[in-house]
Amino acid sequence: QVQLTESGGGLVQAGASLRLSCTASVRNFGDYAVGWFRQAPGKKREFVAAMSWTGNNKYYADSVKGRFTISRDHAKTTVWLQMNSLKGEDTAVYYCAAADILLESDTLASDREYDNWGQGTQVTVSS
Repeated sequence: QVQLTESGGGLVQAGASLRLSCTASVRNFGDYAVGWFRQAPGKKREFVAAMSWTGNNKYYADSVKGRFTISRDHAKTTVWLQMNSLKGEDTAVYYCAAADILLESDTLASDREYDNWGQGTQVTVSS
């Protein structure tokens, strides 16, 4: 089991930016596909962004395309979610998820592909 830790959440005004970070307890985190999901109060968990283990393929929910960017540092110890032009509807708990799979397809948008989850970090955007 991989322990994932998210950080970087907070309270911001609409239009602001935040960068979420996800670190893992394993040394080979670079071999994992990683996804970001979010859950707003009273709503189901939804896909936000994902990146294949190679980093060659990235996928985004339509609602965040052009505003959010998923990336990984060169040492492959941290995965980030850069969130720009935040909106009130982005308010949610954001979860990092990881899977030791070699998928390079948009099935990485499904939470069923992931077997490791962080505890989440709260993002609140005031309108």
